[in-house]
Amino acid sequence: MKIAISSGKGGTGKTFVATNMAFLADEQGEEVTYLDCDVEEPNGHLFLKPVNERTERMTVRAPVHIDPDKCTQCGRCKEVCRFSAVQETDEGGYVVDQAACGGCGACDIACPVDVISSEDAVNGKWFVSRTRFGPMSHAILGHAEENSGRLVTLVRNLAVELAAAQPSNEGPGTNGSPHVMIDGSPGTGCPVIASVSGARYAVIVAEPTVSGLHDLLRVLDLTRHFGVLSGVIVNKADLNDEMTERIEEAARKAGAGLLGTIPYDNAFTEAQICRETLLERGNSPATKAVRSAWRKITEDVLAGGTA
Repeated sequence: MKIAISSGKGGTGKTFVATNMAFLADEQGEEVTYLDCDVEEPNGHLFLKPVNERTERMTVRAPVHIDPDKCTQCGRCKEVCRFSAVQETDEGGYVVDQAACGGCGACDIACPVDVISSEDAVNGKWFVSRTRFGPMSHAILGHAEENSGRLVTLVRNLAVELAAAQPSNEGPGTNGSPHVMIDGSPGTGCPVIASVSGARYAVIVAEPTVSGLHDLLRVLDLTRHFGVLSGVIVNKADLNDEMTERIEEAARKAGAGLLGTIPYDNAFTEAQICRETLLERGNSPATKAVRSAWRKITEDVLAGGTA
């Protein structure tokens, strides 16, 4: 059962929610595979203390080149490039802006004379690890490298393989399959689409600010487009009660479930220092809110109802 935790921007508490829900699934005796898709700034390991079992170099974005001597200047590469990375030169030929290139390979496929090539490049590393809740798939980019949907798909497929290798169970809401807890990339770009696509449910974490409301609406548009059932959690909700109410109203109008509000809690900082989830530190107002949200997901949503 794939549950994606997403947000419109970084710093809203997405990893906090994801790691604590991994704890709750494990507490119920369910198999949990944790997937950290935020490869630009991964921090799930700060709470889960994974023990590395496998490390591999990853190549998901290689420099693309057009051979000027063999190019017939037909322009097909420029026509199909969705990133506007193929630029026409003064001589009528074409070059690829490496900074804009998404590495999708569409230009290579479209070229009728096969003059477009790419060179392998190491973009970072991916890992398979073991945590106290189960296996973990994660990665980290090299310096000055950019995230991409292809990279997130690679890490996600690793998590699916790890989950498939786990013993199935019959816990609440699992339908006899392990949970894949997806700590998604922030925003609404290709990495986020790769994180959310194929998920059974998306938990969107928002913060009570004007920009938080704007970001939430963008993510809700994305999940609605891909037909992923969604629910909203407002983190640090007591910092701005009026904005929290506006976010809840926006979620209702968008047809998303309201999973709850989490108050600001200093216990989170204490848990982070100890490299533990908040729920492992005992009871607090924030832990009660997270438990309540998890019950709504497992009992109301995954069991067939609505949040």
